[in-house]
Amino acid sequence: MVDWSGGNDRGAAPKKDAIWVCAARSGTADAPVYLRNRQVAETWIAAFLHSERAAGRRVLAGFDFAFGYPEGFGKALTGSDDPFAVWDWFAARVVDAPDSNNRFDLAGEINARFAGVGPFWGNGLKRDIPDLPRKGLARTDHNMPEKRAAERLAKGAFAVWQLSGAGAVGSQVIMGLPMLARLRDRFAPEVAVWPFESLDQPIAIVEIWPSLIARAVTATQPEGEIKDAHQVMLLAQTLSGLPPRDIAKLLDVPRNAEGWILGLGHKAMLEEAALAQHAPPPLKNDCFAMPQGATWTPVDEALAHLQAQLYGVTLDEVIPLDAATGRFLSEDVTAKRAHPPAPNAAVDGYGFAGPAAAGVNRLKLVDGRAAAGAPYAGVVPEGYAVRILTGANLPTGVDTIVLQEDIRLTAQDISFHGPLKRGANARAAGEDMAAGQIILQQGRKVTPADLGMLASVGIGKIKTRQKLRVGVLSTGDELREVGAAATSAQIYDANRPMLCALAAQWGYDVIDLGRAPDDRARLQGILDDAAVRCDVILTSGGASAGDEDHMSALLEGTGSLALWRIAMKPGRPLAMGLWKGKPVFGLPGNPVAAMVCALVFAWPSLAVLAGGEWRRPQHYLLPAAFEKSKKQGRREYLRARIVDGQVHVFPSEGSGRVSGLSWATGLVELSDTAQKIAPGDLVSFIPYGSFD
Repeated sequence: MVDWSGGNDRGAAPKKDAIWVCAARSGTADAPVYLRNRQVAETWIAAFLHSERAAGRRVLAGFDFAFGYPEGFGKALTGSDDPFAVWDWFAARVVDAPDSNNRFDLAGEINARFAGVGPFWGNGLKRDIPDLPRKGLARTDHNMPEKRAAERLAKGAFAVWQLSGAGAVGSQVIMGLPMLARLRDRFAPEVAVWPFESLDQPIAIVEIWPSLIARAVTATQPEGEIKDAHQVMLLAQTLSGLPPRDIAKLLDVPRNAEGWILGLGHKAMLEEAALAQHAPPPLKNDCFAMPQGATWTPVDEALAHLQAQLYGVTLDEVIPLDAATGRFLSEDVTAKRAHPPAPNAAVDGYGFAGPAAAGVNRLKLVDGRAAAGAPYAGVVPEGYAVRILTGANLPTGVDTIVLQEDIRLTAQDISFHGPLKRGANARAAGEDMAAGQIILQQGRKVTPADLGMLASVGIGKIKTRQKLRVGVLSTGDELREVGAAATSAQIYDANRPMLCALAAQWGYDVIDLGRAPDDRARLQGILDDAAVRCDVILTSGGASAGDEDHMSALLEGTGSLALWRIAMKPGRPLAMGLWKGKPVFGLPGNPVAAMVCALVFAWPSLAVLAGGEWRRPQHYLLPAAFEKSKKQGRREYLRARIVDGQVHVFPSEGSGRVSGLSWATGLVELSDTAQKIAPGDLVSFIPYGSFD
């Protein structure tokens, strides 16, 4: 894949808006190659084609400029609709050297052949060129369509007539067609050009447009990498990894004289394939498997298993700070500059060269002052002081500041009582953060406070994981939508709004999958759809092994089901598995158990799947205001709240009492050991707010 340029030599160091080329085979790309000018690029491309043919390999060579002009131009220019006649016409007339070329003059000459003002515009030179306007507004009577059919379909594509200005592509076409004409002659008869010819030769030359995969380019571009280099690498990698049937779809375009962009009309397929190149590997089918049998699994063992088996499943993307709150960092962030960037004043006062001795100190005043954003330009001599305000850079000759409240001021001097040590009331450059220092680590969930810190050191964009897409599904014939009529044998779906709100509160994109009846075929269809739209699926109900537990039965059919019997109250049955590669957390149907299991198991797991670190909620040891006797062997979670510094628990431990979830402000966690708790004993309280 070649990212072409219509400009002059770009120098030895790699630069943007230059020529970049990248080769890939079977989805694996070489490093992108920087080519400083068209002469170097043509030599490199020809040598590459020779070596690939010598090795017996076929080549798909893509170039990111139009292979033809709008219908009618070829006939007007050459007397023929043959696109190769246009190529040869330009090859015979374009004069091209590393530091100069005649593209603007040639465009003016072409325009002179047309009535009125010709189709080309955008003179990028300082000198005027006859018949080539600088703007495109006044062109008339040339009778040429503004865009090819391909540009009309490709949203954001520029017309081939524009030769200069941001995004212009016309110069690339004029300077690229002669090179293609020479390559075609040089490698005949082994070369075919699409869509002008049938691709039955070992070298296929095609037109590309990297902006077709712009979303994937933005999502996967490493910080600091030149976009042109990354996009040709990603496009080469993507196209080389496509199966033959998908390549055939891209190439299924009727012959025409204008040319066509490879992949146009298949943008979604290409972007998904490009993103998949950088997607984390899928979770293993047995990632949730634990020894089953009659043994109850302790909570800590279940959590440790999840921590060991799960990892991030979302892609990276670079986003601005105003969109970053709640995202998980996908790489360490380093300070671009020191904070503060220069020594400055911590107070309003007067600056001088310290220290100040004990007793009365008297210093003459210099004219002017130092303020934040308006530094003092001169030098403060020894024995002098300057008026300085908080945040102002310390002028040369100043390292110490005396507070304005501590001085006596006259028109010519100040006096104050010492001693005052050197550096008093002054901040050193970089005392908060040094340039190049790691200030946030990969896996951190970005907070509003983090944004202030990042902005203070000049960071406007960061690389994070894309938002985790969490699907929430309720199952069961007995469920009814809130607000609908319900009999005494039916219940309203409390789990779905509760779990959707939890996932949204944790910062994820929530996809409400609705309610699934006790119908295995319909449930399977819902899961199939969810596997396309979601990164992870939370379900409630159907997580046991009964006749109507269709969720467990379907997961068992995939070979990924792990039916966890957790030694905890409330909770116990959890159905874990994968559906078409997407993790499924099958929570209990009881709302109290569903919420407790979501907090204990789903909350840390989703953080890891979203690209964050394994998280543990904050516990607080507080005195109990209740009595409780507990047996050995299982973890218990009591709905609780704090009143006057003591922990009160909901009067009923029954998991059917949904009102206790709303009454509580957190959970009391009682360990697996046998316990007798009396009023005043310290217990572990986890506020709901700890599950952030």
